[in-house]
Amino acid sequence: MKKRFLVSIYINGKKIFSDAAQSREITGSINDVIRMFGDSNADEIFAHILSEEWDDKEASLAVLKDICNNSEIPVMASFNIERAEDVKKLLYTNCKKVVLNLSKKSNVEMLEDVSKRFGQDKIAVTMDDFSMCGIYNEIMQEFACELVVKNEKPDDIAGMTSLPGIYLLPDTSLEKILEIVGKDNVSAVYGNVVDSNIKELNSIKNLCVERGISVNVLEAAIVWEDLKLNSDGLIPVIAQDYKTGEVLMMAYMNKEAYENTLKTGKMNYYSRSRQSQWEKGETSGHYQYVKALYADCDNDTILAKISQIGPACHTGSQSCFFKEIASKPYGEKNPLKVFEDVYGVIADRKVNPKEGSYTNYLFDKGIDKILKKLGEEATEIVIAAKNPDAGEIKYEISDFLYHMMVLMVEKDITWEEITSDLAQR
Repeated sequence: MKKRFLVSIYINGKKIFSDAAQSREITGSINDVIRMFGDSNADEIFAHILSEEWDDKEASLAVLKDICNNSEIPVMASFNIERAEDVKKLLYTNCKKVVLNLSKKSNVEMLEDVSKRFGQDKIAVTMDDFSMCGIYNEIMQEFACELVVKNEKPDDIAGMTSLPGIYLLPDTSLEKILEIVGKDNVSAVYGNVVDSNIKELNSIKNLCVERGISVNVLEAAIVWEDLKLNSDGLIPVIAQDYKTGEVLMMAYMNKEAYENTLKTGKMNYYSRSRQSQWEKGETSGHYQYVKALYADCDNDTILAKISQIGPACHTGSQSCFFKEIASKPYGEKNPLKVFEDVYGVIADRKVNPKEGSYTNYLFDKGIDKILKKLGEEATEIVIAAKNPDAGEIKYEISDFLYHMMVLMVEKDITWEEITSDLAQR
């Protein structure tokens, strides 16, 4: 089990805070908030929704959805859950996990139901009185995946349940942090001691590795000495967008850049013109966060799958490869690219109507017409599925997907949101 470090945020309406007292508001865009956590190499975000009034709760859920859709690390959410519908609302924001407080009798009663409906891996539990752990142990083990523990020591909880625990860390020494993280029944830690040392998380993780504690860091299966270098003692690196597969740039690494990339989780390169190592984005802010590194069959080239902040090219282009030399007409075969291209045309029709366009006819008629057509196309798929001719069902599915994308554009839902949700199932 890899131990995780969770950074906390507190949401009240449209505002985000770094403390439960709401004395330190986090300003900037959602992407700025997400980038701050990405820079820290945190493993997850623990979002605590503080709102009590329903209007504020709805606003908080909208903020949480923005965070989940833009975050590249999982989000766990704590909320004043009163019914199963609240769990559904939280999970519909694309958060990975929901915390259910078993101090409420109604939550104990709904635990089995929400676990079976949404998956045991989506449900964490907590309670106000942890002396009840032993009483609830059986139901927790069967229907929850983790226990969120506040103000209790791992050794005290270990005797009551073997459910992995996410522990609130008190302000304590580094040595004590490492001791607690190393406990067998501790799966993750959170709290002010993590949040206040957010810039040091990577160093803390490296200390964990030295202690033999399994954590989420980049561990190289191939050391620098096993790579085949060019005549300058460098290795070429191709950077690829991990979401789209688009090739963004090509650069070189020396040993220092290679080791710093592994250590920081950000792409570092060697500049042949400046004769020095550099971190991508150190001046522009266009960082590249590492998702995976691969060596080719000869160990003489590295492929880096990365998350790119801003454009990759110094010209301002998303990719450095934008100068066409020669090409032949070809049909796009990448499924997601096809979906995105068709979606783009539909979205453009809504903004720039075209006379005689069937898409604009649907938009003009409104949501009821779009839903009616979508229902009709779904029925056509069912009918076609009874026909032995596979060509017919392919045609009907294509029709359905087109009308579904019209609905997506109408409701401002992107393919990235859909694929993000599917990836978590």
